[in-house]
Amino acid sequence: MQKRLTFFLLLCTAKSFAQIPEDAIRYSWYQQNGTARAMAFGGAVGSLGGDATSTFVNPAGIGFYKTNESAITPGFNLNNIKTDFRKSTLSEKNNAFSLGTSGFVFAIPNKHNENNSKAFAIAFTQKVNYNNILHYKGLNNYSSYSEVFAEEFANSKQSIDQMLGSYSSAPFTAAPALFTYLIDTVTIGGKTIIKAAPEYIIKDLGQAIQQEMTKTTKGGLYELGATFAGNNGDKLLWGVGIGIPILNYQSNTTFSENDTSSSTTNHFKSFTFKDNYTTKGIGFNAKLGIIYRPKERIRLGLAVHTPSFMSLTDSRQSNMQTALENPIATFAVSSDIFTNGQKGEAKYLQNMPWKVIVSGSYVFKEIEDVKKQRGFITADIEYVKHSGSKFKSNNDSVSANEFTYYKELNSVIKQLYKGNINLKLGGELKFNTIMARIGFGYYGNPYKDAPSKANKMTISGGLGYRHKGIFVDLTYVHLLTKDFDVPYRLQNAQTVYSDVKSKSGNIMATIGMKF
Repeated sequence: MQKRLTFFLLLCTAKSFAQIPEDAIRYSWYQQNGTARAMAFGGAVGSLGGDATSTFVNPAGIGFYKTNESAITPGFNLNNIKTDFRKSTLSEKNNAFSLGTSGFVFAIPNKHNENNSKAFAIAFTQKVNYNNILHYKGLNNYSSYSEVFAEEFANSKQSIDQMLGSYSSAPFTAAPALFTYLIDTVTIGGKTIIKAAPEYIIKDLGQAIQQEMTKTTKGGLYELGATFAGNNGDKLLWGVGIGIPILNYQSNTTFSENDTSSSTTNHFKSFTFKDNYTTKGIGFNAKLGIIYRPKERIRLGLAVHTPSFMSLTDSRQSNMQTALENPIATFAVSSDIFTNGQKGEAKYLQNMPWKVIVSGSYVFKEIEDVKKQRGFITADIEYVKHSGSKFKSNNDSVSANEFTYYKELNSVIKQLYKGNINLKLGGELKFNTIMARIGFGYYGNPYKDAPSKANKMTISGGLGYRHKGIFVDLTYVHLLTKDFDVPYRLQNAQTVYSDVKSKSGNIMATIGMKF
């Protein structure tokens, strides 16, 4: 698979450059977000309903509303990330504001039968918060990032003049590397090969170089949702909803390598590669759901989310600087000189995976007078098919290379990822106007063959207050994530990666009123 992966990454052009498999998982593997109330019991609102979060989980839950409601959910994230790259550990902290589910619910009563009502909701939420910093470094005597550029140049079948010209096939990567002499052609034994400068240290001398990567990301994946739901005799509830996902993702990556020896004759001293990348776009999805109450205290739910059909635009700009020894010289270049002074741009379509949610709740002493209700326990089980993400070009005319590129990319996504099961559960106890809540969430490994185990786990708790139509909820969600980051891949070498463990806390509050 490594060969296939490298092959399709080489098919980009100056105007259309590579999306990568990690884009698929970035937009599909995330924990539930919602109101402070819903997040306090793990986000398990699939069968419980009666919360604006149902707009984005099971639209049938909006059918429980008999009165109008408005709510807003501000939050604040505290992130702490620990990385382990080739037995070297680093930690970074980063804090950012967030937004939970906020919006309006409008009840539509039935004058002839109050148990056959309808409701409409419009809500907005931040599904993913991308504000983060990832930083790791360590010694590597095995491979160099520069070898990626050497492979890319070799497989392009272009001459040096073509690679450095206005029709370069790699204006953000191999072309800057060639321009700064990070890679170059070398004749050995009458045969011309392409060699990266750090290889003189790693491959020829068997010594190590120090690698360091810092990636700062910003933005988020948001969604505006509208739901229409019905309640048939408080026995069967149904709902349909549409969502408009909005993506704004920015990443600024700096990767550097340095010679750790005291020698000044091994040709290579250092290089720094800066890659600035932005993805923006909008899409559409639909949600269908039902909730059935076979008995007064039992609620069973089923919801299906269609894929989000996204229209996205990438923009990219890179800079590279290489310092050499023997001869002593420093070279620097921007990708702008290969793209006529403009940032590279690519327009494409992405289908994010579909989702199925099965849920159940048990309500203690469920009667109409909510002050006499005692609480509930609730659970959601959801299946997400991460391997179902697909890309295709959004250009008016698609070249043969571009068609092959997206075909290969989709094939690799199927090889790298799988469907996974997510579990959310929680409960609430009511004490007249005060409620106490606790919850748990587990989001399983989406990778088929990962070098490190990956999962997400949430532990949450909170308090709520309800009185005379005013409600205030306060929640803390603690998120533990195990993942890994791959800085680069080589065609004929084992992948290097960094283990990533993060601990983050989300303090959130929902303030609202019924009217």
